[in-house]
Amino acid sequence: MKNIYKILIAFIGVWMVSCNADDVENRPVIETEIAPVLVTPQAGFSIVLSKETEKEVATTVTWEKATYNGIQTIVNYTIQIAKTGTNFASPITVSSTTAVSKELTVQELNSALVNGGFVEKEVNDVDIRIKSVVGASGLPQYSNFFTIKATPYHIPLASSHWLVGAATPGGWTWAGDAETEFPLIIGKTNIYQVTIVLKSGEAFREFLGNNFTSDGNWDSSHNYTYYSGLGYTIDSELVDNADGDHNFRYTGPTGSRVLTIDNAAKKITLD
Repeated sequence: MKNIYKILIAFIGVWMVSCNADDVENRPVIETEIAPVLVTPQAGFSIVLSKETEKEVATTVTWEKATYNGIQTIVNYTIQIAKTGTNFASPITVSSTTAVSKELTVQELNSALVNGGFVEKEVNDVDIRIKSVVGASGLPQYSNFFTIKATPYHIPLASSHWLVGAATPGGWTWAGDAETEFPLIIGKTNIYQVTIVLKSGEAFREFLGNNFTSDGNWDSSHNYTYYSGLGYTIDSELVDNADGDHNFRYTGPTGSRVLTIDNAAKKITLD
């Protein structure tokens, strides 16, 4: 009886292996056929991105669908960009979809450019193409590419303060990113520092926030008397402008300086 059971178990095992082999052999084969064709944006497209318009559509990317031989399945598309001349050696993913078009917001495109190492506030040549795959990652096909021009804006640190005033390069305005970012030193929680060209005899003020509009964020700021009232040691080249807002006035020579506000040591210095 035991031998009969052993023979039966062995027979079932051989039958299961045979069935699995048949399933693999009979499984429909899917093969690449026609790659997607990028339609827009075409060469010659140029855009200057801005924080103020980040929710708006920067461009609509459209393409002709990719085809595969075999049982129809979902095709996933990825919009990729790369620095011109790199042959997409390190492509950056902008967005993915199963459709054959995608509206890219200013914010989406800008984030991809900045994360891809493109130069902020300068015109960049950008190669753009479409990658298609069956399922999650199988059988990739790549479209043609176009070279477009894009100028990304700077993505500031959430912790940054801002400098505005006639002594700064942007003057007394927030329009067109004129304000100067005043960031925390990396690894610190209370020391702000920036290299800035200051104009002799002119005033400026430190602002705590930025709403990224041309109207600016005039409501929250720190002026000269704020710091002097807290007992800060303030560099001799910075004085009270004695105006209605008690702004800082820079008395040193016009030129590039390193401004540091150390809230731990309670010191404001110019180097």
